[in-house]
Amino acid sequence: MSTLVSESLLQQVLGAYREQGVSDEPSFFVQARQLAFERFEAAGFPTVKNEEWKYTNIHSIINKSYALDVDVDIEGLDFSAGEIPKLDAYRIILVNGQYVLAVSELESVKGLSVVPMDEAVSDPAFEAHFAKYADKSDNIMVALNTAAFTNGVFIHVKKGAVIDKPIQIIHVATGKEDFFAQTRNLIVVEPNAELELIESFITAEGTANNVHNKVSEIIVKENAKMQHYYLQLAGSVSRYFNHTEVHQEKYSLYNNYNCNFPGAPFIRNNINVRLDAENVESHLYGINLTAGDQLVDNHTVVDHLKPHCESYEWYKNITQDKSVAVFNGKIFVREDAQKTNAFQQNNNMLMSDNSTVYTKPQLEIFADDVKCSHGCTIGQFDNEALFYLRARGIGEESARILLVHAFAFDVTTRFSNEVVRKYVEELVEESLRTS
Repeated sequence: MSTLVSESLLQQVLGAYREQGVSDEPSFFVQARQLAFERFEAAGFPTVKNEEWKYTNIHSIINKSYALDVDVDIEGLDFSAGEIPKLDAYRIILVNGQYVLAVSELESVKGLSVVPMDEAVSDPAFEAHFAKYADKSDNIMVALNTAAFTNGVFIHVKKGAVIDKPIQIIHVATGKEDFFAQTRNLIVVEPNAELELIESFITAEGTANNVHNKVSEIIVKENAKMQHYYLQLAGSVSRYFNHTEVHQEKYSLYNNYNCNFPGAPFIRNNINVRLDAENVESHLYGINLTAGDQLVDNHTVVDHLKPHCESYEWYKNITQDKSVAVFNGKIFVREDAQKTNAFQQNNNMLMSDNSTVYTKPQLEIFADDVKCSHGCTIGQFDNEALFYLRARGIGEESARILLVHAFAFDVTTRFSNEVVRKYVEELVEESLRTS
């Protein structure tokens, strides 16, 4: 069953929420949804008047009608575009955010629980963490998601469990009419547990225009470790709002590897990491290769709340054609966060005179015994280096690829998974050859 009316998206989502009947869900869940709805109803969608959305105008996206709560038809659906060659992993398929058990390859793994969100509300771990972190951010799209998400998964790694293989989630967008989907994921990694999660985003052939508002809350508990990859490979009819909220406890490690490639014309990633205990470590890496009229906007927050913590962030943007890349990275070092070590760097290569980069690294320090640095560079493609390589018998296309690989090398070499690293490097090369 889908709902389609001739209204703006704002009118649709508000109307759909008000028309809901009495819920039989637990009171904590209903209350969280109601509070989020009231917040979104009061604020509405963000505009360019909001500083956080200054370079990201979403008017053309939201001023349309979409189908809501679209039924999923998986018959004949091809997921191969999201598969990573030579990757040995447990696989989960989410079609428009819905967990498709029939095609997921997740085996019975000791210490691991993966269930759809609507089946997880009775789990004590779910109640303890749902809407406790992301909803405290200033991103109004989170409130919309909390109020009206319809699908997603709850991943729970039990205490001391070390998952022997990566888990890959393939997010598939598909539908014959324009649709709006909201996915909510909750991931809890208990003390001394370890998880490697790879998320790939693809669009099925023949899919209509679609918009996704996805929120993931991630809790990494004491002495737990998590490696987390985003591989954005969606097609030209898909648009994404992604919000990732990470809460870390003492001695934990969280690494995020955010990779976006030509395809989806609009991508907005908010990644917030809260280091809320002593001796916490976080790393954020980003490779963004844009083309056409694409806009990729990455907003990150690394919030040092307690002492003796370390963070390292390095994002690189490579822009082609008339594409736009935005990087706004914020580091906060709170008053109690003495002995903090924080690094942030953003490097940008403009391969076209018509492409644009907006970068705003920010560092706010309220403690006095810290080591912190941040900076950015913006430069055009080095034609002298290109000439040097061509003069030595290397073709122009191969020379361009070599130079871009050299630019991205500092970041890709930090990927913890060698198979994923090689895959990303191949995607960079493929994107440059087809641009």
